[in-house]
Amino acid sequence: MNFLAHIYLSGEEEGVIIGNFIADGIKGKKYKEFPLSIQKGILLHRGIDSYTDHHPTVRLSTKRLHKNHGHYSGVIVDILYDHYLAKNWSTYHPLPLDEYVENFYELLRNSYEILPSRIKRMMPYMISDNWLLSYKSISGISNILNLMSRRIKSETNINFAVLELEKYYSEFEEEFSSFFEELRTFSENKLIELKQLNK
Repeated sequence: MNFLAHIYLSGEEEGVIIGNFIADGIKGKKYKEFPLSIQKGILLHRGIDSYTDHHPTVRLSTKRLHKNHGHYSGVIVDILYDHYLAKNWSTYHPLPLDEYVENFYELLRNSYEILPSRIKRMMPYMISDNWLLSYKSISGISNILNLMSRRIKSETNINFAVLELEKYYSEFEEEFSSFFEELRTFSENKLIELKQLNK
């Protein structure tokens, strides 16, 4: 899953949210250098990624993209699924998406000192271009894919994946909706399990 889903699946504990958000840049046992609540977020993130990567419904989505995008298919699906979460946000959360996103950005600003340098470099662009809210529209997804395409050093046409999003829009949405219900349950159970870190 991509940024918005990881943040949402963290629940309400601020440390867990930050940990889940920064987790990709924290390798191996380095997570133990952080406060316990952030450790929980990092471990939750790893659990979500593993569950997602092995889920048969997600594999249906990635298979649809594999011919044109190869090993980038999983990355693209993560972004496409964030689009459906943003688009259907009111189904999942009582707070409007724009308010939820602004609250997260404020949390990031308040947590600046503990953020890894990679996140500190990315944060101004994320906030100024409002990446999380932009996921709601197809044009926003197109912009994100274009940004990713420019950052990837190898030759890729990841920026054209928006064409497949438009072509198979309802199929991707059905797969997201089915999978996300299961992922929410998995994440809730994982958070209960991670409470043991406090003991």
